[in-house]
Amino acid sequence: WGVFLCCISLGVQVRQSPSAAIRNAGDDVQLICTHEKTDYRVMLWYQQSPGDTALKLIGYVDYSTIKYEGDFEKYSPFEKRKYTMSRPSLLNSTLYIYPVEPEDTALYYCASSRTQWFRKNEELNNNLGGGKKITT
Repeated sequence: WGVFLCCISLGVQVRQSPSAAIRNAGDDVQLICTHEKTDYRVMLWYQQSPGDTALKLIGYVDYSTIKYEGDFEKYSPFEKRKYTMSRPSLLNSTLYIYPVEPEDTALYYCASSRTQWFRKNEELNNNLGGGKKITT
């Protein structure tokens, strides 16, 4: 089985790399998101499963906070997290997935936002970056 990752850039000045990648089950993958707006403090990661039109929020990261949502936060402090977000610098964020498994097959999107807490839900997706697809 293999894992396929795809990136589609939909937002203004938001880029994801690589644009596509194939991984074997058990491998790892690192998805990188960059943007050029220093006032966009929050970067969000989404997952869209095959055949699903909804985007599932993996979580978001700002300067000092990393917050996982829903099923993506169900890890104890003693377990190694399968999905790991980071913010190495103001203008980029990384989503690391290990180990990649067949159920991780999906498009992965990154978005940037000036703020997470005061925006309406319909405004959060205005700055979506590329999507990465994992297929096993």
